[in-house]
Amino acid sequence: MKNILITGGAGFIGCHTAKKLMELGNNIIIIDDFNDYYDVGFKRERVKALLNGKESKIYEIDFTDYSEIEKVFKKEKIDQICHLGARAGVRYSIINPFIYEKVNILGTLNLLELAKNYEIRHFVAASSSSVYGNNKKIPFNENDEVNEPISPYAATKRAMELLVYNYHHLYNLKTTCLRFFTVYGPWGRPDMAYFKFAEALMNNEEIEIFNKGEMRRDFTYIDDIVEGIIAALTKEFEFEIINLGNNKPVDLDYFIKSLEKNMGKIAKKNYLEMQPGDVKETYADIEKAKRLLNFEPKTNIEDGLKKFVDWFKDWKKV
Repeated sequence: MKNILITGGAGFIGCHTAKKLMELGNNIIIIDDFNDYYDVGFKRERVKALLNGKESKIYEIDFTDYSEIEKVFKKEKIDQICHLGARAGVRYSIINPFIYEKVNILGTLNLLELAKNYEIRHFVAASSSSVYGNNKKIPFNENDEVNEPISPYAATKRAMELLVYNYHHLYNLKTTCLRFFTVYGPWGRPDMAYFKFAEALMNNEEIEIFNKGEMRRDFTYIDDIVEGIIAALTKEFEFEIINLGNNKPVDLDYFIKSLEKNMGKIAKKNYLEMQPGDVKETYADIEKAKRLLNFEPKTNIEDGLKKFVDWFKDWKKV
């Protein structure tokens, strides 16, 4: 049994990860500031639904505040850090890049420094497929150059990876960065396209489809991502960067048709030009994840969307 600190534990991926780790017998300490990037009430509802009845300590603090989070490190015996907290979202990062720099870079630096000072030897951090930018080489491999981010979000995630490596190099901290590819599922982020589409379909509203639908995404179901995170926490590599994706990109039009089928409605569609900061395609090479983590995604897009819609209808009491 380990004492694992999870940042962003009220978030989509963090909350699911906390739930699974507790089911496996670990003690979980959560840090989350419950910020208002999306509905705070929804975050609290998620925590209640996924963690209700399970013993966890939740500290409602901002991990960009070094002195505040150090109080947690002084109080709790922490064996591992699972750093899933971040400011996410490509488009909002263009509007407000400063908050992304503060949370994703300074916040990560705070946690790395505390890991060093409190002799916590293992640090797993969430990165993103966004670091690949408009990579022309498909599928995206961990050895590809990632020097041309096309959004502040992507730039801050790449900077985070570099900081994580630096602390490994200087202080022998065992570290792993996991690059997530478009994670979806029950209790997901309401700002994500699939969630917005479901809301619009339910309310008979128009959906906005960027780049006139000519986009592909490597949609990865939440349960598969959680399995990858837990494998990384178990392995304790010296330093690795590992893709976690489904390895099966889906055309946006097919994705929408599958969502329509499950919702039982046809969407009103508004086709728009590509948004700044967006990429046309993501596609994870997961050979490294298979080799190092025994990672094998089990959920295809049809089954994953059905699970999401079943939850969505139940949540909305449709």
